Amino acid sequence: MEYVVNLAWDHEAGVWIATSESIPGLVLESGSFDALLERVRHAVPELLALNRTEPSVLQLTFLSERHERIAL
Repeated sequence: MEYVVNLAWDHEAGVWIATSESIPGLVLESGSFDALLERVRHAVPELLALNRTEPSVLQLTFLSERHERIAL
């Protein structure tokens, strides 16, 4: 299953924010884009386990503010 993570820059707060409609509870922020990606990679499996939706294969798709896919 593919999970989509939305990444946006909050100009007022000066942080990157990650949210997802397909991963309940995912709301993370960081002042560094790279640090945010790392936090997402660690948080997603934990959130899926808590929501009891652990997939056998985890595929994350990151979308930027401009809806561009980010390959990692």
